[in-house]
Amino acid sequence: MVVPLYLPLVLDRPPNIANRDAVQMGGINLYLLQRLPWAARLPKFLARQLDRPGLLRWASRRGNMTDSPDLGPLTVETLRGEAGRMVTEVRKLIQRLSIGERPDVVVLSNAMLTGLTSSLKEGLPGVRVVCTLQGEEPFLDRLPEPFREEAWAELQARAIAVDAFIGVSEWYASRMATRLRIEPERLHVVPNGIDVEELQTLTPMSSGVPTIGFLARLCDDKGLHSLVDAFEQLHARGNIPGLRLRLCGAVLSEDRRPLKLLRKRLKRAGLQDRVDILTNVTRAQKLEFLSTLSVLSVPATYGESFGLYVLEALAAGVPVVQPDHGGLSELVNKTRGGVLYDIAKPDALALALESFLLDAQERKAAAELGRAAVLRYYNADRMTADVAEVCLKVLE
Repeated sequence: MVVPLYLPLVLDRPPNIANRDAVQMGGINLYLLQRLPWAARLPKFLARQLDRPGLLRWASRRGNMTDSPDLGPLTVETLRGEAGRMVTEVRKLIQRLSIGERPDVVVLSNAMLTGLTSSLKEGLPGVRVVCTLQGEEPFLDRLPEPFREEAWAELQARAIAVDAFIGVSEWYASRMATRLRIEPERLHVVPNGIDVEELQTLTPMSSGVPTIGFLARLCDDKGLHSLVDAFEQLHARGNIPGLRLRLCGAVLSEDRRPLKLLRKRLKRAGLQDRVDILTNVTRAQKLEFLSTLSVLSVPATYGESFGLYVLEALAAGVPVVQPDHGGLSELVNKTRGGVLYDIAKPDALALALESFLLDAQERKAAAELGRAAVLRYYNADRMTADVAEVCLKVLE
């Protein structure tokens, strides 16, 4: 059973009946509890209205979800769980999980939810708690002080009660084990997997136009401007005639102004007709996008814990050019689906892209190796089995 927290589920496909649960700990209610202590006394019917999916979606489109001064105190309060102002929302969640068949194991999708652990164990006697580790470190490290230090301290304290952690890459598991003081026996590595059913049958379009793709949130943290810089360099060199750039990904409210400025920059450079920008696409549109690419590159500026976009590209037969750091190094090396470049060297991304695009044989070999690796190992069925195995271990 999947229980959506904060916001409604956003899935590529319609959820099955077991995954249509109402939103718990809705984002609006949590925000009000953090800002206004008296919000805990709101009538139940009004609090339920604030958890309506339509209202939550509306608020998320207008709120600053990733770079707000409110995120520091809100993060700390969320990590405190029942020990903080979120107590009413935490208790509502436990009550919901107590209805019907109780779970044997609760898997938290990331460590920002570890504030729920003690309450889950008290409210659901005998339950085990497993927590996935992915992407918490860069978010917490960007919080302003004193909230950064407070959040890490709370997370270390809450981690003690978690029965097992699942790191999505060996690199990230090792980093978080050090920062959260996790013993080896509580730490497991289960790389992410994706649904390959449609991607494995995707046939790249044979337009003959060399095309660089970007598939991630359209923001600078994901290296959007670094890729545009490299594209401008390649265009100026003129060694790859007809080169195009296609940018595809989610756009949050805080991304709209930077994206508008990027469009103006491309227009000033006379490149607007060589660059496509696709925002908030459907699954069908994403598949079509992947089929048009010669190579994909998401030059994230921080150490990514994993990189699902790499798996999606490789499963579609598109090789990658990625920065040699974080979980991306591990992923590219293990799949052999592309090349890595040194982020410390100026123009390294442009040079790597140019060399790769000019070597059709190398690209074809990487595409075939990467696709085979994803279909064989980095798929949802293998991930399901590995997560289930961790859950069984904590029950023994």
